[in-house]
Amino acid sequence: MSRLRTGTAAPALPATDAADTPLPPVPAGGLTHLQFRRFAGCPICNLHLRGFAVRHPELRAAGVREVVAFHSPAAELRPYADGLPFPLLADPERRLYRAYGVERGARALLDPRAWPSMARGVARSVPLVLRGRERPPSSRPVGGRLGLPADFLIAADGLVLAAHYGTHAADHWSVERVLALAAEHRPATAPATAPTAAPAASADRE
Repeated sequence: MSRLRTGTAAPALPATDAADTPLPPVPAGGLTHLQFRRFAGCPICNLHLRGFAVRHPELRAAGVREVVAFHSPAAELRPYADGLPFPLLADPERRLYRAYGVERGARALLDPRAWPSMARGVARSVPLVLRGRERPPSSRPVGGRLGLPADFLIAADGLVLAAHYGTHAADHWSVERVLALAAEHRPATAPATAPTAAPAASADRE
């Protein structure tokens, strides 16, 4: 599978998200951070995205549009969108994954570097599932459990400015890394966006 390189054109994103809502526009002179996650209900993904939700005002102030893709059907993905202030893309046929060269493999879970995040993710999710506040993941998720994450920073003109292909399930950009890349690549003339109050979401963060 061919990986994207910086300076190449990013494949087009779908027009709507898993809730059939149009994707928000890229801020004027801004950037898109496109995350490729694993399956709906993945504990590592849930923990990671809650951290991005809490700090979403900082990302918006930096001119970053956050978009997250999963290889799950929209019906499975929608229950996990509550409290997330950015769109989730359902890609059960993995068309977008293939277009971006995002892979899967046993190392997603077998790499010991992923295990601490697995433990933290499960520790966060199990009490919520037991209290009925979160839906448990499917026992047989579409696309399996061996997906690898990936991150892309995309300019307003559609060029890939930075890319990261994860080597295990928890190998992804942090909020700090995205903000640093945005500061490096965002045009100096682009207007800053005033931060807004953080959404009501769990304070768990990766």
